[in-house]
Amino acid sequence: MRVRRVVPDIQSDDLEETRTFYGLLGLEEVMNLGWVMTLASPGNPTAQLIFMTHDKTAPVTPDMSIEVDDVDAAYAAVLTTGAQIVRTLQDEEWGVRRFFVKDPNGRVVNVVGHQASHGDTGAGTRTGGGSRTPADG
Repeated sequence: MRVRRVVPDIQSDDLEETRTFYGLLGLEEVMNLGWVMTLASPGNPTAQLIFMTHDKTAPVTPDMSIEVDDVDAAYAAVLTTGAQIVRTLQDEEWGVRRFFVKDPNGRVVNVVGHQASHGDTGAGTRTGGGSRTPADG
């Protein structure tokens, strides 16, 4: 299993204000589903921040997201340790497969993989229902 990216997930009450502020620092919106938004560096698209008002399908907002190339293998590995699963492995309507687990420090980790049927994880923009990006959480 290979890690593709690690991104902090930050709670935000105002995504528009957040986008404006971080735009001053050179980050651009690459994905926005209304409740979750990813900002990235145009020159280094894996340098990202995720902001969310809440998590649409999970009981908690995660502290970070780790994208892996084989989320099923990651889930199986985590299950063998007895770690606390906060949300079981599930497919999401926006083209990812993910689960939440607590790390030894009590941080909630969103472990995510992109579903093959939803295409490549290359750069692009997603606003509401557009193409997927490596920012989809």
